[in-house]
Amino acid sequence: MRGVCVIVALVGASPALAQVDGANFGAEFGPALFGQTVGTQFGNNTDATRDSANGSEIDAMYARIEGTTLFLGSAGNLETNFNKLDLFIDFRAGGQNHLRGDNADVDFDGLNRMGDDGTGNGMTFDDVFSPDLYLTYTNGVGGSGNPEHFLNAAELLTGGGGDGNFVGGGEKSLGAIVGVGPGGMALSADGDNSNVLGVANLGDPFDSDPATVDTGFEFSIDLGTLGYADGDVLIAGFVNGGGHDFLSNQVVGGLPDGFGNLGEPRNIDFSTIDGNQFVLIPAPASVALLGIGSLLATRRRRA
Repeated sequence: MRGVCVIVALVGASPALAQVDGANFGAEFGPALFGQTVGTQFGNNTDATRDSANGSEIDAMYARIEGTTLFLGSAGNLETNFNKLDLFIDFRAGGQNHLRGDNADVDFDGLNRMGDDGTGNGMTFDDVFSPDLYLTYTNGVGGSGNPEHFLNAAELLTGGGGDGNFVGGGEKSLGAIVGVGPGGMALSADGDNSNVLGVANLGDPFDSDPATVDTGFEFSIDLGTLGYADGDVLIAGFVNGGGHDFLSNQVVGGLPDGFGNLGEPRNIDFSTIDGNQFVLIPAPASVALLGIGSLLATRRRRA
């Protein structure tokens, strides 16, 4: 990581959240945590319908903590060809800064497809980021011809293993996914693919300010089940190919100007890329006692 500023959201300052439906992020969360910095190489969506998209982009990230529940809003689109929105959450000591290859088998072993295959490779995150939880959301058109969506989740333990499972999903007409994740965690998710603004194709002028896009993919996650009581929470993520085997350039926190697709996940080391490929939600007490500038130094000492 390269000593740039961390983008944060203050907890408890934004309006009350409505249902998890993938819409109205600005009204429900307040300002976005970041606005995307590079145009997409996974297609610029031009389909304004709610349940389908012909491109994938992460325009902005919204988040809020209520008690031990984390609410996330990933603004943008996910092409309905079963591309993946992969999210990683760091909320307690431990976790995996370097993804192992012996984690829980979720989404056809997609998590381990990004981890160490025994040769010492495997995705590496920014220095202060060691996620404890993995979520992967996908949508597409199933055999019935109707739009579908699915959610999987896995716990990331320092020594590997850990709990993981298929949370739920099916035809989008049935509504939000509501299910149980690792350790009995309550999870819900839904998506609204109607955005046609924000970033454009790489190299083209943006259609609008990405930080103002407020539809996309919304999640409710009870972190208390896995031991979270208080403290700052970090979120990383990206759009990935259908087999979790080819990363786009649509990354939470953004990439340097002009960056193209990242490609093979096992070869990626985010700590060598300028900027923070994550966003931070500090606990109110952390902000009051330390100030924003001290939060990352504190996390380094914990690691």
